[in-house]
Amino acid sequence: MQVVVVGAGYAGMLAANRVAKKVKGARVTVVNPRPHFVERVRLHQRIAGTAEAAAPLESMARDGVRVRVGTVEKIGDGSALLADGTVLTYDYAFLAVGSTVRPLPGTIPVGVWEGAERARAALATLPPGGRVTVVGGGATGIETAAEIAESHPALRVRIVGPHVADVFTGRARETARKGLERLGVEIVDDGVEAVADDGTVRLASGASLASDLALWAIVSGVPALAARSGLSVDADGRALVDACLRSVDDERLFVVGDCAAVPGARFACALAGPQGAHAADTLARILAGRDPEAFSVRYLARAVTLGRHDAVGQLTERDDTLRPTRFTGRTAVVIKELATRGGKFGARTGIGG
Repeated sequence: MQVVVVGAGYAGMLAANRVAKKVKGARVTVVNPRPHFVERVRLHQRIAGTAEAAAPLESMARDGVRVRVGTVEKIGDGSALLADGTVLTYDYAFLAVGSTVRPLPGTIPVGVWEGAERARAALATLPPGGRVTVVGGGATGIETAAEIAESHPALRVRIVGPHVADVFTGRARETARKGLERLGVEIVDDGVEAVADDGTVRLASGASLASDLALWAIVSGVPALAARSGLSVDADGRALVDACLRSVDDERLFVVGDCAAVPGARFACALAGPQGAHAADTLARILAGRDPEAFSVRYLARAVTLGRHDAVGQLTERDDTLRPTRFTGRTAVVIKELATRGGKFGARTGIGG
């Protein structure tokens, strides 16, 4: 039986390795545009030079999983068309192309590998006193600004967003903002309208901020593959799926991770792995003649690092509603690091979810 997995992120690699483990005789092919697995949640560390964020795909694939570097242009009806004209046929497929970024002109996106590499190179050219503006007050922006400020203390770093650190509430939000300030990060609660060629950042309020490097730290939207393939998608381009994570147009095609329109799910690596695992298990159940089970979204917490030695997190209800309970300092650092390592471990082994 032929299985094609499009995308080698947390959801795709976990699904591929889990299918190879659970479905006897399955020949699994993973198609990815780059030859490495990217730990997206470590890209801010890659930019700052404090950690690596990629591993060869071959090192992430278990026996029975073949890796092919390429870009899928269209998928459906039992075949995947690659940009080089190759056609891969399949009995079942998994679409796991993740999410993407839509940066303003004049900024470098830090939420994707190629952008992170550009940001890393640009950062290295800045002189002491250089000004770095991180656009986006969510988790990606907070971690990027904090990591750069801690690792490059000679630079002046600011973070800009309508409500910086509003991924948290109450004391957890205050802790995140104070953590940024301790690292010397200037917090600007405002939107960004445009970035000029000289780096000047124009704010929604009409004010302007001089900047030598503007980094876009907002992840939004998904690759156009699902829509381009004629699959039913929502307003954001995410493929519509049934309760078992199958495309509503084709039961042979599972859609997992950020590119799947799962009710109640937001862009999060913490959900990508469980979706990949559930879809792989569903395929195993179907092939064994058992009824598939519905996927259930479950959140536990939100957390961000504030450099290498500090972090803050806040517990959530199952539906992602924030609870008052927070965790900070060394405890939060350990929890966040374990979660990050766990995501990669799950993707490499097919265990977890």
